[in-house]
Amino acid sequence: MKTSNEIRNDFIKFFEQRGHKFVPSSPVIPYDDPTLLFTNAGMNQFKDVFLGIGTRDYSRAVNSQKCIRVSGKHNDLEEVGRDTYHHTFFEMLGNWSFGDYYKKEAIEWAWELLTVVWKLDKKRLYATVFETDDEAEELWKKVTDINPSHVLRFGKKDNFWEMGETGPCGPCSEIHIDLSEKGDCGHLVNAGDPRVMEIWNLVFIQYNRDDKGMLTPLPAKHVDTGMGFERICAVLQGKKSNYDTDVFTPILNHISNLVGKPYQSKLDDPLDIAMRVIADHVRMLSFSIADGGIPSNEGRGYVMRRILRRAARFGRSLGMHEPFIYKIVEAVVQSMGNQFPEIKERQIHIERVIKGEEESFNSTLDRGLEIFERVIEEIGHSKTFPGEDVFKLYDTYGFPLDLTEMIAAEKGLKVDVGRFVELMEAQRTRARDAVKSSTQILNIGNEFDDSIFIGYDVDQADVILEKVIDNKYISFNRTPFYIESGGQVDDTGIIESEGFKARVLKSIKQDKKLIHEIEILEGNIAEHIGKTVHVKVDYKRRQNIMRNHTATHLLHETLRRVLGNHVQQHGSLVAPDRLRFDFNHFEKVSDEQIKQIEKIVNQKISEGIDVEAKEMPIEEAKKIPDIKMFFGEKYGDTVRVLKLKDNFSVELCGGTHVKNTSDIGFFKIVSEASIASGIRRIEAVTGEGVKLYLEEQIAKILDMDNDLKILLKEKEALEQELNQYKKIEPSNPPSLGVVPISIQIVNSAIVNDVESLFKQREVAIEQINKQINDLKKELSKYRVSDVASSLDVLIAEARTLDDFKIVSAKVNSDTMDELKSIGDTLRSKLSSGVGVLAATIDGKVALVCVVTDNLIKEKKLQAGKIVSEVAKLIGGNGGGRPHLATAGGKDVNKLDEALANVANIVETALNR
Repeated sequence: MKTSNEIRNDFIKFFEQRGHKFVPSSPVIPYDDPTLLFTNAGMNQFKDVFLGIGTRDYSRAVNSQKCIRVSGKHNDLEEVGRDTYHHTFFEMLGNWSFGDYYKKEAIEWAWELLTVVWKLDKKRLYATVFETDDEAEELWKKVTDINPSHVLRFGKKDNFWEMGETGPCGPCSEIHIDLSEKGDCGHLVNAGDPRVMEIWNLVFIQYNRDDKGMLTPLPAKHVDTGMGFERICAVLQGKKSNYDTDVFTPILNHISNLVGKPYQSKLDDPLDIAMRVIADHVRMLSFSIADGGIPSNEGRGYVMRRILRRAARFGRSLGMHEPFIYKIVEAVVQSMGNQFPEIKERQIHIERVIKGEEESFNSTLDRGLEIFERVIEEIGHSKTFPGEDVFKLYDTYGFPLDLTEMIAAEKGLKVDVGRFVELMEAQRTRARDAVKSSTQILNIGNEFDDSIFIGYDVDQADVILEKVIDNKYISFNRTPFYIESGGQVDDTGIIESEGFKARVLKSIKQDKKLIHEIEILEGNIAEHIGKTVHVKVDYKRRQNIMRNHTATHLLHETLRRVLGNHVQQHGSLVAPDRLRFDFNHFEKVSDEQIKQIEKIVNQKISEGIDVEAKEMPIEEAKKIPDIKMFFGEKYGDTVRVLKLKDNFSVELCGGTHVKNTSDIGFFKIVSEASIASGIRRIEAVTGEGVKLYLEEQIAKILDMDNDLKILLKEKEALEQELNQYKKIEPSNPPSLGVVPISIQIVNSAIVNDVESLFKQREVAIEQINKQINDLKKELSKYRVSDVASSLDVLIAEARTLDDFKIVSAKVNSDTMDELKSIGDTLRSKLSSGVGVLAATIDGKVALVCVVTDNLIKEKKLQAGKIVSEVAKLIGGNGGGRPHLATAGGKDVNKLDEALANVANIVETALNR
């Protein structure tokens, strides 16, 4: 029996022998394609070739592509684990022809591999073709010895392949195998029955579908095939389920040991379904995280988070209430790490991300259950759980529909699935519209010719204005304007010619097409098409960008040296005013580490190291020791290597940089924070940005001085009031005032001076606030005592009802705690009674209600209910315990009226 590794190697070797170049799998995160959340087919990385806007130095290719299908047209999620052959993550074995061979060779070689190399039973194989594809049907009968009656025609649903709502597409020919006991179930082809399963799809790409749904012929015809690796392994290993092959058994055995329950490979057993779901989902999560994805609340991160939570939910059905999915990553790495070393290299990172998400979901699940119970209380006697709340639980708390249905069924409720489906479809529509809008800008590129970027060497030049669309988008034969890439923002600048002037706002890059979006300031641009114009980059802005970009490289290397080699870039922004760097790390970067990082970066700046940029073949670049290359970046055959002459940092980078580190000036980290589980973000400034940062800090210090003056006045007033009780002298206020600082030249001493002043003010404000709070607490005792002496008068003058007293009055109090203390004192003085006291605090009404124990027991009076009714009269609400409760209200003008109604409210409560 062939192992899965042997099967994968057989496929690749077969096509290499027929002139195909092996091309490594691209990441499952398609960073260069905004129309896709995940790589969902082997052809994704060749999409530009099919569209005619990209080329390769080979015309035939073969690979095993990592794929994820969890959304959109290719959504297999609900089938995963419940059947034997659907997965969210899978490998796709594929061979391609880029304008080379076509249907004949594709069909002939597919048949040869299946029946000659792998010796599958020809009698069990079926081929389907598109209903109008006479050519494909004829070729099957001509170049293979398939049973002619096994060549079947189907419509668009089954035999017209499209990668997404837009993009390359065409008719396809699928190969199916009859796995039934007698091999007599050919009538089940395309019936969704696992006994007859599709194993290979030969796509003949000849059209492009635009965002309006129109099909247009492509410049050349191509072949794109895809064979489900897990499915062919099951076939060749004689297994009825993909999960019984050596692709999954190591992972399932690991899960079984973790949960302490045997895996029995039963299709309908809930425990086996749960283990299959988890095995599939942990593979999807491992590869998506390894390739740079992070669970989040939007886009692909949202999909990842939902997949992880779905796995965790199935884990609960196995009795796993604590994080455990992260422990399964080890089995995935052992099973697949040799073929895909990225998961082995990033194993610790993958485990930490998954564990953090599991811990978060446990608390989220508990919150969701609280929401569920609250909804049940609100719907009262209704037997239907509202669709809006089902969607809220799904969208906000990660509750899948079937989980809500299960919990609802336990409580005898039905779920309004129809309304839920409506809301889900509305969300999908919004998502589709977002994808369409992102593709519209890509379609503009088809109208332009290739251009050349010259901005590494010059910041202004005379160029030819080649094309204009809508007086908004233009292209030149060559351009110095850098186009956003690798986190570095676009250049801006000016275009000028006689009688014409325009501003470059931003730019678009599509392969070799460099397009600029402009704002016309003067003249008619149409008159200058085909003529020479002068273009000029905003050099001051670019210089600031270059400082920040080179500083980002210094920061990246320094983080690895200070925090550890596990640090990898997870996003960046290089702008003129600041830089932002996201990286994986599972704890806060300490203040000492921040200082160490700043010290190293500034040391490299002060050393004045030359920064060198050199283009070279990517294979040569890969041999450079410690060079940084990133998943998600699409590198061509030739790359640009940027390094410091002392080899402190070496990276592949297409951005613009300073010539020498001394040009950066100074580097300062302004913030460090977590942005996702296991992902930290540092923001920093350089050069002029540091001056602006210091100016902002000094302005804040001045504001803090004003705050201090206000606090000192408050403290002095409190001390004077306290003096009336204790006869003490007020303390002297601390000396204030900003030490004048020159920031014409930025250096570490000036930065430290400003930060020291800022820290001093923070400490002073904290100390004075503490002193004020201490004074208030001490004063409160005296105030309560002072007011308490007047309570006897209030009680004596209070209204009597059924032999008990009702006190309602305004008192002087600065805090709710004071008011509650006065209420407690009133309650202790009342032998039998109800009291409602009010005070105006910070412009709002505060209420406290007290009820003596005998009235709670004998009359069933409750302070919470009484104060709630009083609060309604002043536009507020409140509640609390039977003996003491508080409330608040906004309408101070109605307070007297509310207090006058206390007796009536108590009387009404008695009558109830």
